[in-house]
Amino acid sequence: MPTYSVKLDNVSKIYKSGSIEVTALKDVSFTLKKGDFAAIVGPSGSGKSTLMNMLGTIDRPTHGEVYIDGVATSKMNGDTLAEFRNRKLGFVFQAFNLVNGLDAEKNVELPLIVDGTPQAERKARADKLLIRLGLAQRLALKPTQLSGGEQQRVAIARALVNNPALILADEPTGNLDTKSGEEVIKLLREISAGGNVTIIMVTHNIDTTKYCDRIIHIKDGRIEKDRVVR
Repeated sequence: MPTYSVKLDNVSKIYKSGSIEVTALKDVSFTLKKGDFAAIVGPSGSGKSTLMNMLGTIDRPTHGEVYIDGVATSKMNGDTLAEFRNRKLGFVFQAFNLVNGLDAEKNVELPLIVDGTPQAERKARADKLLIRLGLAQRLALKPTQLSGGEQQRVAIARALVNNPALILADEPTGNLDTKSGEEVIKLLREISAGGNVTIIMVTHNIDTTKYCDRIIHIKDGRIEKDRVVR
C-alpha cells in the first residue's frame, strides 16, 4: 500500500485556443498522507479551480501525474474512471448540490445507487452517517426544509457514504453564516482526524484554515508557499 493518499508529481495544465496558450498550472507537486486536512488558498485566477479539477479527475494534466490512493489517474477513462471517481472521491460544494425532490436520506444514498448497492444496505449506511452528523431528526426532510448548515451536513454525508480516500471541498462554507460555517469546518476536521479520509478544501476564508494540517498557497499556477501547521 502507498504511504500517501494524494500525490501530485510535476502537474502542469496548458489550455490552447488556436495559437494562444494559457498555462493554468505549472509544475505543481505535493504529497498528502491519509487523514490530512489541507487548504488550498490563492487569489482569483491563481489556478485553484484547475487544480481541483485535476484532483477530481474532471480534467487531465498536460504534463505530470495525479496519484490518488496509489493509482495514477490520468490514463483512466470512460467507465473505469467513472467507477474510480464514485468509489474513491467525495465532493462537497459551496451550493450543496442536493436534489430538492429527494429527502436527506435518499440524497445520501445517491452514490450507492450508482454503485449498485442493495437498498437495505444503502439505507443503513445513509442513516448511520446522518445520525453521526447530528441529523437523526432530519432523515425524511427535503433540502428546502433544512437550514444551510444542515444541507451542507447532508452533502458531507453523501461525500462520505462510499468510504472515499479523498474528499474535495470547494468553498464549503461560502453559502453559510459564520456559526454554521465554523460548525462545518469543525466537522471536516473531525472526519479527517479519524485518519481514514484525506480532505482538500479550496477557500477564500483564511479563518477556516486554522483547522487544517496544511495550507498550500497557489499563485499564477504555481505553489507560492506550502506550510505544515499541525
